[in-house]
Amino acid sequence: MNLAQFVPHQRIALLLHPPNFVNVPHQDDMLPRTISYPRFQRASDHSLLVSFGDQISREHHNRVACLLALLRAEPDPATLNLHPAYASLLVSFNPLITHPLKFEEYVHSLVGQLDSVKLPPNRAVEVPVCYDAEFAPDLKFVAEHTGFDPDEVIRRHCSPEYLVYFIGFAPGFAYLGDLPPELSTPRLSTPRLGVPAGSVALGGRQTGLYSIASPGGWRIIGRTPRKLFVPGGNEPFLLQLGDSVRFRQISKTEFDALVGLHG
Repeated sequence: MNLAQFVPHQRIALLLHPPNFVNVPHQDDMLPRTISYPRFQRASDHSLLVSFGDQISREHHNRVACLLALLRAEPDPATLNLHPAYASLLVSFNPLITHPLKFEEYVHSLVGQLDSVKLPPNRAVEVPVCYDAEFAPDLKFVAEHTGFDPDEVIRRHCSPEYLVYFIGFAPGFAYLGDLPPELSTPRLSTPRLGVPAGSVALGGRQTGLYSIASPGGWRIIGRTPRKLFVPGGNEPFLLQLGDSVRFRQISKTEFDALVGLHG
């Protein structure tokens, strides 16, 4: 699966340095080239994109997680923000206190240490989900698209142990993989203007949870009563990069009880 459709920040480099359509390319430039990884790209005058591949895979995710751990353990004073994605990490820095080349050398040196990083065990998180019709406006479509009845869609959605590849789109919105391929479902042709917080949805080969009420184009198949984003909390996000997530089907009665429990 190509990441170009999933990771908007990887397009920044093209926006800042668009291809030259005026000059006719040399014949050698038209030959196919193999991109080697890890790949370092200047995304702007104050950000560096480090890519480990162009596919969604747990191997690439682990490289991203290792680099993220090193950047946090050995922070450079110039580092401003870290933005992980499926197979890349965008690092923004302050160009007023460091030269871009010097900062790239610093990040490059950390990439050379990735094999020495020992990541902690994945945190296991169970997410209860009510798949009743009032919370699942797209479950019927998913069933028709996949050829399974709704109960089988639910069973298959609850079967895997998912990995939180990264948090993005909205505060606390978790991108989870790997969805069983037979449940792959196209997004809505026109996004909804409002998706309730807690909605569990499918988008292509991904599944995710809407942490806040927001517009969205994924297919909604259920809702969790758990709060995914608590502004101002010590741990504002229920889910974090690297978590192992399992969905558990619950009834509407249990959903209402958990809503009361979690406030």
